[in-house]
Amino acid sequence: MPDGTDIVYAYDGSFEGLMCCVFASYEFKEIPSLIRPPSDQQTLFDTAKWIETDEHKADRVYNSIPMKISSLAQDLVKLGFLTCVPNKELLILHFLRLGFKHGGKVMTMLTDDIVCSLQKAVQHLTSESHKFKGFVRFSVYGEVLVAVIEPKNYVLPLLSPHFCDRYRSERFMIYDKTHRMALIYQSKKAELISVDELTLPEIDSAEVEYRRLWKQFFKTIAIEDRINPRCQRTLMPKRYWGQMTELNEKDEFARWQVAETGTGTRLSGTEVCTRDPLSTYRISN
Repeated sequence: MPDGTDIVYAYDGSFEGLMCCVFASYEFKEIPSLIRPPSDQQTLFDTAKWIETDEHKADRVYNSIPMKISSLAQDLVKLGFLTCVPNKELLILHFLRLGFKHGGKVMTMLTDDIVCSLQKAVQHLTSESHKFKGFVRFSVYGEVLVAVIEPKNYVLPLLSPHFCDRYRSERFMIYDKTHRMALIYQSKKAELISVDELTLPEIDSAEVEYRRLWKQFFKTIAIEDRINPRCQRTLMPKRYWGQMTELNEKDEFARWQVAETGTGTRLSGTEVCTRDPLSTYRISN
């Protein structure tokens, strides 16, 4: 079987597209040296082979994982696709090839670099998503709750069930600045959409007061003699602080950019009536 030294796959960046890359690897009896998503730039010397996304082929690969490996391996692959590990596509391909060869015992092959790397990446993903369940800070804009996060991994799919259940009667939006995605929940329906840019309106006096009170509460409950900055940074890393009201060092009240006046906004490419509370925020994609 060719080692794939000069073979590069390019795909549409979807999970189904990655499953089709796995299918193509077996179909053409080759192992690519790189699987490139749309966000990666083509190098000067690679001649990428475009792998078309085919739902039938993707389903064949995905459904074969629990049958030939295990349901745990299927979950690991699904979560692995959400991680920020470099070349995650190639890592998942190699993991699946190992799994199809060794079966369910691949999950216990922790001395293998491929298995170990994928499991560590998924552990980082689940750990980060767990932290954000407590670190997300919403602000009130009219009738909508809005939060901005900057995760390393693509955690929105893991956060969606938690916040949709917790705020089932609310309208809210969580914007992921890192991946330019937004989780929008309204009318008891959740949707993940691509967002290139988000502009929020100026916060009102009530929200300013809420933030002041929250900061005061945070300071009041602290026991001065037991303050441990090192422990705090361990449990709550500084990279989360920028979007946390009580720890934002840049601006005490964290006023975001004021939206320009307009008659409507665009949400997922569709014009939204300004009477919709979510239309207060300019979303462009």
